[in-house]
Amino acid sequence: MKARIFDLQGNQIGEIDLPKTFEEPLREDLIRRAFLAIQANKRQPYGTDVMAGKRTSAHYHGYRRHRWTMMSREMARMPRSHGKIPLQQMFRARFVPQAVKGREAHPPKVEKVWELKINKKEKQKAIESAIAATAIKEIVLKRGHKVENLKELPLVVEDKIQELKKSKELLEFLKKVGLEKELERIKEKKIKRKKYKKKVGPLIVVSEDKGISKAAKNLGLDVCLVKNLNAEVLAPGGMPGRLTIWSKSAIEKLEG
Repeated sequence: MKARIFDLQGNQIGEIDLPKTFEEPLREDLIRRAFLAIQANKRQPYGTDVMAGKRTSAHYHGYRRHRWTMMSREMARMPRSHGKIPLQQMFRARFVPQAVKGREAHPPKVEKVWELKINKKEKQKAIESAIAATAIKEIVLKRGHKVENLKELPLVVEDKIQELKKSKELLEFLKKVGLEKELERIKEKKIKRKKYKKKVGPLIVVSEDKGISKAAKNLGLDVCLVKNLNAEVLAPGGMPGRLTIWSKSAIEKLEG
C-alpha cells in the first residue's frame, strides 16, 4: 500500500510505502475500551469531608430518662439539639440526611477506584486500528469531517511542515490541499448546557515539533508526536476516523 507525498504547495513530490498498520481491520469495540480507560485513569478521585454534617451535639430524645424528652410531643423522632442554645434552635433536627445542615446520605468517597484496566495487546491493537481508520474515507466522512475535496487519504506531507511557525503559512497549506470546508466546520460554535461546544478538528502527526504546534494552536488543530499516539488522540469520544495529516518522517517512524 502506497501513498503520495505532497509539498507545502499541494503538489506531489513522491511516494512512500505505508506500514502494515494501515491494513489493520477496524475494531471499534477495542478503540472504545482504550479511550474509556484513558479517560478513567485521568480522573481525579474526590470525596466529601467524612465529618460533614456530623459536628453537632444533637441526639435522639426518645428516652424518658432524659430531661428534654420528645415523648408525647408532635415531633418526628430525630436527633435534635437542646441545652444552652438560642430558643429558635431548640429541638431543631440535625445530623440525619433529611434535616437542614444534616449529613449527606451517600456522599462520594475518596477510596472509590475509578481506574479501568486494559491489556497491553488490546491497547496496542486499538491504536493500530485507529491509525488504519484515518486512511478510510468513508469512516472519516462518517465522523463529520469535510474531506470531499481532499486529494488523498492518508495525507502525507514533506517534513517541512514540522518547521511552520505561523498560522498564516499553515492555513495556506490546508487550503491548497482542499480543506477549506473543514476549516469552516471547526470554526462553528454551539451553546450546549451553557457551554460553548466546538467540533474536533484535524490532527497533525509529526516526528519532531519544530514550531508546528504554535502555528496550529489558533486554527483549532491538534499536534501530536508519533511516539505519543493513543486512542484518545486518534479517536476522540471513542469514535474512529479522525482526519489526520502525517509528516513523512512520522510515517517512517510508525513502521518501527
